[in-house]
Amino acid sequence: MIKLLAVDMDGTCLNKRSRMTDRTLDALKKTADAGILVVPATGRNLGCLPWRIVEEKGLYRYVISSNGAQVTDCATGEAMFQTMMKKETALKLLEDCRKIRVGITSHINHQYLVQGGLLALMGRLIFGKDAKAVYRVHSMEETVRKTRHGIEELQFYFLTPDSRRMIREVLNRYPDLMSAYTSIYVEVFSRGTSKGTALLALRESLGISKEETACIGDGENDLPMFAESGLTFAMGNSVPELKKAADFVVPDNNSDGAAAAIERYLLKLKEK
Repeated sequence: MIKLLAVDMDGTCLNKRSRMTDRTLDALKKTADAGILVVPATGRNLGCLPWRIVEEKGLYRYVISSNGAQVTDCATGEAMFQTMMKKETALKLLEDCRKIRVGITSHINHQYLVQGGLLALMGRLIFGKDAKAVYRVHSMEETVRKTRHGIEELQFYFLTPDSRRMIREVLNRYPDLMSAYTSIYVEVFSRGTSKGTALLALRESLGISKEETACIGDGENDLPMFAESGLTFAMGNSVPELKKAADFVVPDNNSDGAAAAIERYLLKLKEK
């Protein structure tokens, strides 16, 4: 019997406009009403969760954020699990990237920090109403140097054709860091950070087995989460590797695929 559903947000519960439909929200509510723990598992920081689930009281208690850098008990505010980047490592990396033309953002203390005005504007345009914790900073180095909190993640946006190559060359000198590339930016976090590691820590804390866990996702960063789940659903828009690893492939994120996974499979299993 499934007791926990870990579900990705962007590309899974959210459509191409970064919006959650009524059908998907209703499916998540039915999951919670059936006694299954709904756990958002996202690359976003805690302060930028989709507003529709934030405003739905009682929908979830636990959140896996920043690609697994932290698991938070939202009822108590407790960080149940953390894998933070060392401050000295983050500062050295930022120093090494000074001469590379990149935009810089970070996840620190549940906030999305953006160096410079243009990226801050882009962040608010992308996140929209979800951007409750997007803040502009003048210098990311100075912000990291002064913070008393752990660094969940750094992100570097490629501003020139050479930026990607140059960033990769720098990151190759940091064996204690992991990176995940997209077409326009790279996410950097502490080695060992993954949604899978975070989900395992949460499962063990709650006494829930792998066989009692389900998950839905679309990206490479969801693969470790699949490895810690007994029932897995890949969205129709998923990367090929995730589709191969999934028990079921459902419609894409513009066709309420996450809702379909819940309605057609998860809740049906619960009824048996």
